[in-house]
Amino acid sequence: MGPFEDALRRPGLTAIAEVKRRSPSAGDLRLDANPAVLAAAYERAGAAAASILVDERFGGTWDDLRAARATASLPLLAKGFFGTEEDLRTACEAGADAALLLLRDLDDPTARRLLDVATALGLETLVEAHDAEELERAVALGAPVIGVNARDLATFDIDRVAQLRLVAGAPRDRVVVAESGIESRAQGAAAELAGADAILVGSTLMRAADPAAKLAELVSRPLVKVCGLTREEDVGVAVEAGADMAGFVLADASPRRAPGILPVPATMLSVAVVVGEAEGDADLVQLYPPEEGKVRGRDAVLLRDGEEVARVVDRPWQEDDPSHLERARKVDGRVMLAGGLGPENVRSAIAAVHPWAVDASSSLEVSPGIKDHDRVRAYVEAAR
Repeated sequence: MGPFEDALRRPGLTAIAEVKRRSPSAGDLRLDANPAVLAAAYERAGAAAASILVDERFGGTWDDLRAARATASLPLLAKGFFGTEEDLRTACEAGADAALLLLRDLDDPTARRLLDVATALGLETLVEAHDAEELERAVALGAPVIGVNARDLATFDIDRVAQLRLVAGAPRDRVVVAESGIESRAQGAAAELAGADAILVGSTLMRAADPAAKLAELVSRPLVKVCGLTREEDVGVAVEAGADMAGFVLADASPRRAPGILPVPATMLSVAVVVGEAEGDADLVQLYPPEEGKVRGRDAVLLRDGEEVARVVDRPWQEDDPSHLERARKVDGRVMLAGGLGPENVRSAIAAVHPWAVDASSSLEVSPGIKDHDRVRAYVEAAR
């Protein structure tokens, strides 16, 4: 395992931060981008690796890679349309740790030969797939790091649903990188929950006033969930405040029962909160056990397509729980901390537990199901 693959296997969601001046789909992005400055800034912000566009169609050159190598020690991915041994040798000589191989442009014999050349050079690869057939080819070729691109390179359209389906179907013994179109923490988390080890982010960073700060934001945790939403205007405030997840209670006995899963933007995840049985057309399901005489049992699981992806550590319905934070600290894997959180205490709870996500509902209300907009804003600000 080389430094590129090793960096992407770090616990949690990692990121490959990209340097590119323009994009065929988006046009000019940041024509004055300085790869030496950006690569160093990305490293300080916690990037696992940096991707440097060396193709002139993206405003890049091999000198950009050399400049990044001079200022940053993190693994560098040379990104271009490579099809010859000379391309890989140039990447290696310019300081790359890995190079992109696009299966769209390579048949299997050529891809196999380039993988062998890369190995001989000590160069790692990111083998990119755009559909199920290419993913199968990448797996059959033995690629240890596989990129799954949400963008159709012919039409430039983004199909995130198809991407997440491919990510979920990739073998877990490979490093899987979700590429293209990631603009928010929630979209990165969606890839993470589908099974991605890393995200590759380019245009979003290049458009940001501070690319390194935007990168740090995308991979930061905990995610922030506002639950018990029953009105579109309250969803809008949660979105404006910067919440990552919107929760809609579908349990009949709850005073916060929503009329259904209300619309949320593509930059946010919807969560159906249910008791006893999974239901609801949402990105995720928060499933509580039933408990006689109460709306729900104490703790829940967070499901994606029926599979558990996180534990929800909550308090008993309308009861205190002195062991709440300690129980959460003892859970292995992703933890969503819920129950009794609000603007006043969410920051201290995060410091005590270091959860993957936090969840608040009743403390943000003026009455059951009706949000206090100022408290929603204050809670999200404190949690982020």
